[in-house]
Amino acid sequence: MKLFTYFRSSASFRVRIALNLKGLPYEPQFVHMPKGEHHSAQYSQINRQELLPTLEDGAVVLNQSLAIIEYLEETHPAPPLLPRAPAQRAQVRALTLAIACDIHPLNNLRVLNYLRSPLGHDEPQVNAWYAHWIARGFGALEQEVQALSADGRHMFGSSVTLADVCIVPQMYNARRLNCDVEPYPRLRAICAHLQTLPAFAAAAPEAQP
Repeated sequence: MKLFTYFRSSASFRVRIALNLKGLPYEPQFVHMPKGEHHSAQYSQINRQELLPTLEDGAVVLNQSLAIIEYLEETHPAPPLLPRAPAQRAQVRALTLAIACDIHPLNNLRVLNYLRSPLGHDEPQVNAWYAHWIARGFGALEQEVQALSADGRHMFGSSVTLADVCIVPQMYNARRLNCDVEPYPRLRAICAHLQTLPAFAAAAPEAQP
């Protein structure tokens, strides 16, 4: 497998975690986003959305991190990242989508850059935008995990799920952008535990070549 990735791309971070959890070796292909390499003619032939990540598995070429992870889940089901019971699977997906669809897109690099130019917002305004959507999303998740986490170390139940794969990169980004995460002790405790696991630690931005 080849993974087109950038070390601070949170969507790429998710896929790196999933590959590590599944024990799947892969060859990283580094795409430098701040230099605009994801907009190059070469990369746009691989991913027409010009986003990261992209996974190549033989003749299969996939983009969108959640689609990639569900592909890995279906082709390499052990260890599972989704519970067996349909209702529980739906609950994990709901937590996952709250992060990947309701928080992350609003704080993605291309959105922040559009706020800066052409819309003309200054850096304090852009940072306030970022912090607002983190607070809205994390506030709801903090309440959700109170009911859904069985051990205070996982988003759902007592084992790693797709929701855990998504929360760690989002928490990493929130801290990097100096968001106040003190109001979310459950989320902080979950991430603190997950970051000690080898699959998560090896996927972290600072662990990349």
